[in-house]
Amino acid sequence: MSDRLYIFDTTLRDGEQVPGCQLNTVEKIEVARQLEALGVDVIEAGFPMASPVDLNSVVEISKAVTWPTICALTRAVEKDIDVAAEALQYAKHKRIHTGIGTSESHIKYKFNATPEEIIERAAAAVKYAKRFVEDVEFYAEDAGRTDNEYLARVVDAVVKAGATVVNIPDTTGFRLPTEYGEKIKYLMEHVDGLSAGKAILSTHCHNDLGMATANTLAGAINGARQVEVTINGIGERAGNTSLEEVVMALKTHPYLGIETNINTQKIYPISRMVSSLMNMPVQPNKAVVGKNAFAHSSGIHQDGVLKNAETYEIMDPKMVGIDDNAIVLTARSGRAALKHRLKVNGVEMDGEKLDQLYKKFLQIADQKKEVTDDDILVLAGAHRAETRNVKLDYLQVTTGKGVRSVASIGLKIAGECFEAASSGNGPVDAAIKALRCIIKREMTLKEFTIQAISKGSDDMGKVHMQVEYDGILYYGFGANTDIVTASVEAYLDCINKFKS
Repeated sequence: MSDRLYIFDTTLRDGEQVPGCQLNTVEKIEVARQLEALGVDVIEAGFPMASPVDLNSVVEISKAVTWPTICALTRAVEKDIDVAAEALQYAKHKRIHTGIGTSESHIKYKFNATPEEIIERAAAAVKYAKRFVEDVEFYAEDAGRTDNEYLARVVDAVVKAGATVVNIPDTTGFRLPTEYGEKIKYLMEHVDGLSAGKAILSTHCHNDLGMATANTLAGAINGARQVEVTINGIGERAGNTSLEEVVMALKTHPYLGIETNINTQKIYPISRMVSSLMNMPVQPNKAVVGKNAFAHSSGIHQDGVLKNAETYEIMDPKMVGIDDNAIVLTARSGRAALKHRLKVNGVEMDGEKLDQLYKKFLQIADQKKEVTDDDILVLAGAHRAETRNVKLDYLQVTTGKGVRSVASIGLKIAGECFEAASSGNGPVDAAIKALRCIIKREMTLKEFTIQAISKGSDDMGKVHMQVEYDGILYYGFGANTDIVTASVEAYLDCINKFKS
């Protein structure tokens, strides 16, 4: 058995299913190129049948990267497979990922079928996909809750049909690590095609009970040779297995004899980039990439680390690309320092774009004692948003105790200026009402969240918003040292995403 573990990244498919984290095609290409530089073996680029946007993203990602395998997801449906094959036409290395539910509840309630019918449909889907590509992966949805003996029959059938990889998802994040490891071991021992090397097993674990990484490692230790992961562990519900956690767990335990192709020094930059593009902050105590992952506040811990870092640190921050060079950004910092911090955070920028961003950086730096990495990423995100059709030109709010708040707002829509004013129950309400006087559409504010301000009163306020328009939910994000402006920016972010 090879000790090489293949890294299958599904940030752009399963990870992007998180509400409010959708990327456009240009942003997906940016992430895909960074995944290639990271050393990911397989990039699951999307579910082409889901929408024309998904299909186009798979096409463009296929053109943009060279050596990783590009994978497209399908159901065990011929039309899905046809569309996936079309989307993969430009990929240098292509894979179709097809499958069907195998647990008792899926068979009985989702498909209203018999176990034998599911096996037939599974094998037929693999055979059909083999008409288009040599590399076919099969997923047994809800394998975590599927009886091992029946699951082995399914795996045996799809391997005989030509599957090169068989994915064993713990779809609901239910299994304990020992149970999941035993499931992989059982399949390795009871499916002849696996022991003969005709196909490999893959893990795909969800984090509903916080065990995705542990389950994935248990799977790898028991014979799985592909792991399906996402950057920062993003994904539906509680998320997927974190790429960075699995890779660094294996790196810090070399006696396991399992190696990956990942350039670990690129982990932190891509973590920050994905967080910025998807407007999804990384929790401070997140393993490996959280801002507190290498922070020490306890006096005893600080003393130990100062004497010898290995006292409390099992890995050097530089192993994952965390630059411990204390370059603090202030109003006196130059372009070189800004470019350096952008690069550390996974954002490459130079020339005129850097000059434009530097001017905005100075405006923030004049308001703050110190500009943080979060501020830098917010600036970079705002810079990317400058191509929006609807932009905030100015905002003026009058408020105070015992008086009704009044807001005046100016918007630029396709280059044309519009102005309005309104009063409201507080400054944010007044500003949103003034905005609505210009954007005369039936919109409903469904969710409004202000992120905790981490430091002093001059820190950036971050707002997440959900707006319903024409029966569709849109998610927006805004950030500014003024929370009212951040709220308006978040609302405008939603409006710019409206489909009509």
